[in-house]
Amino acid sequence: QVQLMESGGGLVQPGGSLRLSCAASGIMFSINTMGWYRQAPGKERELVATITRGGNTDYADSVKGRFTISRDNAKNTVYLQMNTLNPGDTAVYYCNADYRNRFGINHIAWGQGTQVTVSS
Repeated sequence: QVQLMESGGGLVQPGGSLRLSCAASGIMFSINTMGWYRQAPGKERELVATITRGGNTDYADSVKGRFTISRDNAKNTVYLQMNTLNPGDTAVYYCNADYRNRFGINHIAWGQGTQVTVSS
């Protein structure tokens, strides 16, 4: 089983920056796509950014030019660099990974989430 652990969340002022990290642990053969999602109070969970094993990225329109997703395949870790944060970015951020086990079966794992609050 694969587990994901997010870190790096916190409280920042508008215009500030944060870098989120998500490390995957457990038995796996390979991780295909990894991504970041977020959910604000009273709203549905939404896609923030995704990145394939080969480095192809996709971003939500609201974060293009401000957020950058990257990954370190050797460490099974995905990052989200968030710049020029505004109060609209306040949400719980979740890590996601699409992986394949040694038998070639695909699975999806989710982290528990890390709180990002942009205020003051």
